[in-house]
Amino acid sequence: MAVKEKVRKKLDLEVMVGIFVLIGLLSLAFLSIRLAKKDIFTQAGYELYAKLANTGGLEKGSVIEIAGVEVGRVRQITLDQYQAKLALRFQTGVQIQEDAILSVKTKGLMGEKYISISPGGSDRMLVPGEWIRETEAPIDLEELLAKYIYGKV
Repeated sequence: MAVKEKVRKKLDLEVMVGIFVLIGLLSLAFLSIRLAKKDIFTQAGYELYAKLANTGGLEKGSVIEIAGVEVGRVRQITLDQYQAKLALRFQTGVQIQEDAILSVKTKGLMGEKYISISPGGSDRMLVPGEWIRETEAPIDLEELLAKYIYGKV
């Protein structure tokens, strides 16, 4: 009897350890996906496009904000006729005016880039697949410092 009870307790312990390890691995996978800014579970929303002369370090997965609120993410960045073409995925229900201004901004001390959308005054809203025409490239600090140092400001 005692041998069967020891085997059963050992088996119970091994099952519990296995469950604990499985939960840990699933948690690690979930956090890795979230930190990599990949939205594999949420595909709802719509896309708009924009072109920039310089992305200034903007990356795929970067946040899109309006008034400091996250409303989407950069889905893709490609080169199109020597300009950066951005595919932007917005959350369902977010409306962007035809004359809205897209700007690349820097957040925090680490220099993480994000897109800020400034609303326009138009009554017409962009529909999925259209282009945001008004864009502002990020400020190039190196170029600005060089102009200041060499007196070309």
